[in-house]
Amino acid sequence: MCCWCSCLECIHNIPPLNLLFLHFSDPAALPAGEGASGPVSMASISVPNPVPPATEDAENIRKAVQGWGTDEKALIEILGHRTAAQRAEIAMAYEGLYNETLLDRLHSELSGDFRVSKSPTTGGPSDLFVAGDVSCQSAMMLWTMDPAARDAKLAHKALKKKGDRHVWVLIEVACASSPDHLVAVRKAYRAAYSASLEEDVAACQLYSDPLRNFLVRLVTAYRYSGELVDGELATAEAAELHGAVVAGKQLLQVGDVVRILGSRSKPQLRATFERFRQEYGMAFDDVLEERRSDQLAAMLKTAVWCLVSPEKHFAEVTRSSIVGLGTDEESLTRAIVSRAEIDMQKVKEEYKVMYRKTVTSDVNGDTSDYYNGILLTLVGPE
Repeated sequence: MCCWCSCLECIHNIPPLNLLFLHFSDPAALPAGEGASGPVSMASISVPNPVPPATEDAENIRKAVQGWGTDEKALIEILGHRTAAQRAEIAMAYEGLYNETLLDRLHSELSGDFRVSKSPTTGGPSDLFVAGDVSCQSAMMLWTMDPAARDAKLAHKALKKKGDRHVWVLIEVACASSPDHLVAVRKAYRAAYSASLEEDVAACQLYSDPLRNFLVRLVTAYRYSGELVDGELATAEAAELHGAVVAGKQLLQVGDVVRILGSRSKPQLRATFERFRQEYGMAFDDVLEERRSDQLAAMLKTAVWCLVSPEKHFAEVTRSSIVGLGTDEESLTRAIVSRAEIDMQKVKEEYKVMYRKTVTSDVNGDTSDYYNGILLTLVGPE
């Protein structure tokens, strides 16, 4: 049994490729910094120039999964150096050539605790169990998926588990990407699970109000994506935020905080938080940090970071998944896979500032084998 999914049913419930990859055919649908269309790419993956044809990549993947064991190194070399649009083309080419989906094949080849793996040095069979194989499979499967379908799956899993780390997933999906991406996630969720994301969040018994209402507000939002900012509104709402979290009011009873964070554009929120800092001498997220014993305050801070400085949030997720006893491989995989094409360069820079270490050194110290290989491929050089 694999760790990213309990059965093949979830794979077969994923919408058709032409639906899932539609939003990648329009560069305007990509979040800022994602892909190569923006003026400055903050993505960390490297892509060969020229890129091999999708059919050639599909054929090489077929070679990697045929015969005695699976050549994970070859799979990482191909899929780990392709953009989402290129991976979509490979998946369609593979299905056309071999009459099976690429995700089905990868799931079959990379699953199982007792499969035989090819040695990374000799190419021959290695031990029957390689540490980190299941984590490698999870990372490879999530990376190969369409990003909207991936986030839909992550959100669906998060709704079945209790704890702040799982609430983080819903906030990331709703706040850390573009409004168009959230729409694509909601469409993929509805197609895969025959339910709407917002309905499932609203019905989730693991959360109580007002946190649940806040999450519903986030996943149903469609924010203005332009750069216009209303200075007077920023001043007024900075005062509202101050009154809600500083001037003696109980945070749990203040709906204006949820309204502002759940509806305003990211540039507008940046202006509001800057006005808050100027007027009151302290950053709004620092105020929330002082009250993080209150779960809603902690999740509000997570939303603030995901909305206006997601690199801080994902640096924190990466670090917290590594420190302490054991590794939270699920969180580590999610952080790296989800940001590699968006802003991993900024995450790495922020990580150095926050922790005086590099993502690469910490990943090297806490992972091994092919799991280490796929993560470092996506993190890129430092």
